[in-house]
Amino acid sequence: MPAEESSAARRGDRSRASSAISRALRPPLLAAGGAQLPAGLALRVRPAAGSRRPPVARSRTSGGPRSPRGGGARRLYEQARRAWDRPLTAYYLILGAGLLITVLGLVMVYSASMIKALELDKPGTYFFRKQFLAAVIGAGLMAAAARMPVKLHRALSYPLLMGAVFLMVLVQVPGIGMSVNGNRNWLYLGGPFQLQPSEFGKLALVLWGADLLARKQDKRLLNQWKHMLVPLVPVAFMLLGLIMLGGDMGTAIILTAILFGLLWLAGAPTRLFAGVLASAGLIAFLLIKTSPNRMSRLDCMGASEPGPGGSCWQAVHGIYALASGGWFGSGLGASVEKWGQLPEPHTDFIFAITGEELGLAGTLSVLALFAALGYAGIRVAGRTEDPFVRYAAGGVTTWITAQAVINIGAVLGLLPIAGVPLPLFSYGGSALLPTMFAVGLLIAFARADPAAKAALAMRRPGVRWKTMRRRVKKRPSGER
Repeated sequence: MPAEESSAARRGDRSRASSAISRALRPPLLAAGGAQLPAGLALRVRPAAGSRRPPVARSRTSGGPRSPRGGGARRLYEQARRAWDRPLTAYYLILGAGLLITVLGLVMVYSASMIKALELDKPGTYFFRKQFLAAVIGAGLMAAAARMPVKLHRALSYPLLMGAVFLMVLVQVPGIGMSVNGNRNWLYLGGPFQLQPSEFGKLALVLWGADLLARKQDKRLLNQWKHMLVPLVPVAFMLLGLIMLGGDMGTAIILTAILFGLLWLAGAPTRLFAGVLASAGLIAFLLIKTSPNRMSRLDCMGASEPGPGGSCWQAVHGIYALASGGWFGSGLGASVEKWGQLPEPHTDFIFAITGEELGLAGTLSVLALFAALGYAGIRVAGRTEDPFVRYAAGGVTTWITAQAVINIGAVLGLLPIAGVPLPLFSYGGSALLPTMFAVGLLIAFARADPAAKAALAMRRPGVRWKTMRRRVKKRPSGER
């Protein structure tokens, strides 16, 4: 077998040559005494052909770089921060929080209004059915507003303002307007349906004020105080006057908050802002001081007893309802205060019934949803380059946040009872419809962001399939 012997000899020669080369290239520190090199100076030598490298046992503790302390928490924080900074975060927060508040509000309206409906010789689902119908119509308005382009929203501002002013004037006409709980701010539509035009005045002021300030900013006129105030402040004061003719102090406060929000976003100087705020505060003080009913509401802040004649009955029983709820509440439908003890359990004080039936966990959930909605609105207003979007998103966020704070503060006894509903939550179709349209505005503005628009386009099946096809490289015809 001469061929096999010759091949074996050649392999032996190659192995001996390889060993000689490796000994010649060995560093002198290793050659003399077998001392080890410092860390990081070791040389890699390719093993000879046909030889196998012995397996190296790797230690789990010293095999790689150690993760820093708190690596798991830091990794979770980084993941949450990246998810929070995604382009569609505001879009999902507005959509999810708005729908969850509305659905939870429907559940609580049904639970809180059953006894009141039976007292009026109505079916137990009377108020719930009306609120559900309003929610269905509001969902259609929200979807329409979310799909409208920004130009169409701006085009609707002036017709909406004129329509709201006309209806608010119509309320003061004898025989057409009607009074509810001492406030003349309702229109009778026939049957069980009524309309409160002042609720649509909030939406009209937001859209019209945003369009006005955006056009003035494009013409570089906002650096002059007269262009910043006129005609925004006079029109707002006209709406406030029409509202106060009916005695609705709560809606007037919300409208004032929207005005201040628009002025703040427009960059009003501190002196000018403080002047308008002082004027509004003086007018509010005079209106409260001259009305015994409003003074009694102011005196009931932090009250723990109903007082003489039961003047603080509603405020005190709202605190009783919250205090009896505990951590997780008495159970859905198991409220005691709604059995005639707490007035308006399904409208202004529905948050108290929520605390009694769902406990601290339920009330904190509602607060978290409103906080998420407010944060998303601020994010949309802060990241846009369109001045109209910034003013409109800021106005809607101010409206919903201020109204929620005033309502919840009154239930907690921290603020006077202003008679404003909890947005998207309390009973009342006149308040629900424009608020859901305003949430649709925020959704439209969040979708209009360039990064969000690109992310939504990538989620379409056709676009994704085309993108994947572009990434696939064509192989040569002879390659398998």
